Amino acid sequence: MNPDPEKTSSGKTKVLILGGTGEMGQWFTRFFKERGYEVTVWGKGGKVEVARKLNVPFASDLDATIPENDIVIVSVPINATEETIAEVAPKMKAGSLLMDFTSIKVKPVEAMQRFAPAGVEILGTHPMFGPTIPTIRGQTVILVPVKERSEKWFPVMRQLFEEGGAHVEITTAAEHDRLVSVVQGLTHFAYISIGTTIDRLDFDIKKSRKFVSPVYSIMLDFVGRILGQNPYLYALIQMENPGVLEVHEAFIEECEELSGLVRAHDEEGFVRKMKAAARKYDDTAHALRRSDKLINSRITEYETILNSVGKVCGFSHVYSGKIHVGTVEKVGPNEVILTKLASKGSAPHIKNKFIKLKLENLRLLSESELREWRKENLVHSVRDISVLIPEGADPEIVLGAVKTNKHLVACQISDIYSGTEGTGSKNKIRETGRLGVTYRITIFGDCHTGSVDAEVTALLCGLGCRVREKNLKLKE
Repeated sequence: MNPDPEKTSSGKTKVLILGGTGEMGQWFTRFFKERGYEVTVWGKGGKVEVARKLNVPFASDLDATIPENDIVIVSVPINATEETIAEVAPKMKAGSLLMDFTSIKVKPVEAMQRFAPAGVEILGTHPMFGPTIPTIRGQTVILVPVKERSEKWFPVMRQLFEEGGAHVEITTAAEHDRLVSVVQGLTHFAYISIGTTIDRLDFDIKKSRKFVSPVYSIMLDFVGRILGQNPYLYALIQMENPGVLEVHEAFIEECEELSGLVRAHDEEGFVRKMKAAARKYDDTAHALRRSDKLINSRITEYETILNSVGKVCGFSHVYSGKIHVGTVEKVGPNEVILTKLASKGSAPHIKNKFIKLKLENLRLLSESELREWRKENLVHSVRDISVLIPEGADPEIVLGAVKTNKHLVACQISDIYSGTEGTGSKNKIRETGRLGVTYRITIFGDCHTGSVDAEVTALLCGLGCRVREKNLKLKE
């Protein structure tokens, strides 16, 4: 959405992302570019090569670039946010918008109110997802509008995120930080504590996966997900939100109390604690169904892949987006081995190449996605089949029947003419009351051309068509 196309000669709203060379900044650079915004990035490290990779300008002269933009987004580490706002906000032009993408809101919003000129609007923003998420669809974005400082741009940004498929939640800065102290503060703290406990115990996680339950497996994945990301970011989420310390104290006290009940073998006390928590949770039945759905989705996809040995499957790498298509040769607990299909432009050595892929990095392509990839990337064969169709038959109806063959990329009528057929005598033909139709079929490059041709010919004959002599021609 472009709220004011008259602002620039290009007709696009201009966005400057401070921290645009970081992972989250890069994600939103792509997000805004895809929606028609003109994006410029800046990063403290001066990573011009990242800007080149994103195909956007790098703001080498930041002071000159700031007033040229309609939207300035601060996507820097939490502990640098207020300083960045103080430096940037006074240089913004009237009518523009200043946003922050940090995980806390009270301090950044106060800084934007303090340093942004009266004519500059402000909007606290917290995307509740990380840069590994492929799309904003289904994700939550929290917006913190400020009274009389978000009038023009707030509805624009809300619509932008909602049209992308995000769920937008509106709140105040104080309410945001209170909720996030649990949503992120407690969750991250608990997962990191599990990770550090496993480290202290010198526990063999790899070996433990041989004794895995679905819940344990998912828990390990979430712990690993947190531990594998930027530890400085997670440290700042814990340290910069004042409400997190109170949450820590409550969590540690509960851990100690539960541990005391276990040490004392106080079964009834433990049960009372757990039941009280369940009553407060008030959603255990739905939680069970949602977690069952998560567990079953993992099992279902694995079983689908397992049952696809010997068949052609396609996989999308969830991080790089690269597509791998080939015949599934073997499926293990953590990996799949494919014989890759040779696509257009493939080097000769690629043919029949084996490739080993980790299952956790893959998404199984749907049938329609796989078909589209095959259609666009394989070298196909084309055949013409000329037939005399039954009297009164509609060539288009026959065409529709041929199109049901799943091995065909396409099928069309290339010619219609008055029917003729041989009489059995050399060089003699006679007119018939039947139409002659040539059906041009395009056969997928990974299918056996002769077999598919025979299937289509058999179908046509079954519909009462008569194949004309010497009518099959392979088009290279």
